[in-house]
Amino acid sequence: GQPDPSVPPSGVSCSGCGAELQCSDGAAPGFVPAEKYQSLSEGAAGLRGTVCQRCWLLARNGQALRLQLPPDQHRLVVSAALRRPPRHGRGPLLLYVLDVLELPDPVLPQLPALLGPDVPAAGLLVVGNKVDLLPADSPGHLGRLRQRLLTACAQAGLREALLVDVRLVSAKTGFGLEGLVSRLQRSWKCAGDVYLLGATNSGKSTLFNTLLRSDYCKSRAPDIVDRATVSPWPGTTLNLLKFPIINPTCDRIFRRQERLKEEATKTEDQLSSEEKKYLNQLKKQGYLVGEVGRTFQQQKAGPVVDFDPNVLSYSIDEEPRHSPRKREEREEFTYNEVKDARWCFDTPGIIKENCVLNLLTDKEVKLVSPTRAIIPRTFILKPGMVLFLAALGRVDYLEGEKSAWFSVVASNLLPVHISTLNNADAIYEKHAGRELLKVPMGGEERMKEFPPLVPQDITLKGIGTTEAVADIKLSSAGWVAVTAHAEEKLLLRAYTPEGTALVVREPPLLPYISTIRGSRIAGSVAYRTKKPPSLVENLKTTGKR
Repeated sequence: GQPDPSVPPSGVSCSGCGAELQCSDGAAPGFVPAEKYQSLSEGAAGLRGTVCQRCWLLARNGQALRLQLPPDQHRLVVSAALRRPPRHGRGPLLLYVLDVLELPDPVLPQLPALLGPDVPAAGLLVVGNKVDLLPADSPGHLGRLRQRLLTACAQAGLREALLVDVRLVSAKTGFGLEGLVSRLQRSWKCAGDVYLLGATNSGKSTLFNTLLRSDYCKSRAPDIVDRATVSPWPGTTLNLLKFPIINPTCDRIFRRQERLKEEATKTEDQLSSEEKKYLNQLKKQGYLVGEVGRTFQQQKAGPVVDFDPNVLSYSIDEEPRHSPRKREEREEFTYNEVKDARWCFDTPGIIKENCVLNLLTDKEVKLVSPTRAIIPRTFILKPGMVLFLAALGRVDYLEGEKSAWFSVVASNLLPVHISTLNNADAIYEKHAGRELLKVPMGGEERMKEFPPLVPQDITLKGIGTTEAVADIKLSSAGWVAVTAHAEEKLLLRAYTPEGTALVVREPPLLPYISTIRGSRIAGSVAYRTKKPPSLVENLKTTGKR
């Protein structure tokens, strides 16, 4: 599609990312090809519900368009939103979403400065997302993760009086979401607006979409409000998206609690075939799974068709087949429904600086960003051996008296290659950009523009053969947990691409990760992998695995 610079912006937001729809500049946010823009504008429903070209490509093809945005555009949008005058006489509740794999969260320490003294926030609730991707390395691992979040909040300088709670969830599999909704309705009720904040790729938009299909939003909202576009590409959301929050009256809370009690008495065997199928899909994706239901869903006369905003403005055919009648039948909120409404806003993610994802193409991001339960890979290495995590990270075991265990926690799609110190440079030179190391991809030409790996020396002292002493976090590519004999001193050298952050995380996030392994493969430094079973909350256990 072609742009038409003569057409002014629409004043209508893209239902997927929040950008203002326009057809004048193909490199700017909210672009819709001119011919499509004109045909939709002339329809009875206008551009309402339309997604921009970028959202359509992300949702349909997983293809990300590079946009011409000022460096601080996302931060400016968030800052301006937070500085709006308080509505209903009270400042907003801030729901800060962070990716637990990214601890220490790079944006959390920036939050006090982003809020400043002029932001009238009434409270802060920190949500640790993507816990479903991490295996349980020991009993009580969730309590340990929650304590790490509390420590991170304290280190970031967040006022204790501001912090309402810390919750662990999976926006994707639904784990912890019913508890989060209950917590919000008990403590915040419907006192004011709620803003979802966080770094790019933290899962804010996925959480927004899940809350939209929960008891947290008004019962008709899922039929009217479009879901946010979700992709592994950093910075998908470009402006504010919102849905109206339901008022949790005593009657509604009672009915909701009755539903939750009834569901908690069910076993997996009592679920319908469709529910079992969906549950099994979630189990393949995560270690922790939860069902998010709706108590106040309105009954419809006809069959309920799940609304997909990604099909509204484009078709895979050359001549899109749209149904004007369908567009005219889309529901709208009444004046009384929204005149005093409190809203839940999804905001643009704040770009993480020094992040390896900023250097990657959309295909490479898909391989690096984990979307399924991570299966740890453990290797026993002697001094003089090297571990490559794709061509994005490298750990050299330089000095030590005994062998040590190196457990890789990263996307299952990223290759791990073991070499000797003597051959490591030659292997990187020969295979970076090619199939053996996989990411980056594109051969010699791609590697010419990719930053070189730069080293950092690390000294560790082991604490035992079952407990890791530290994680070596290779930017956002993943981490290597190092386990060594008690009092054993190790000298390591770790590498990440120039301009990206390498973090030594002490104590490690999953200290007993090396115990999640099978037997050692004969004649190899690798152990067989082992995938722990998934846990389903909100269902009665039967004692079977």
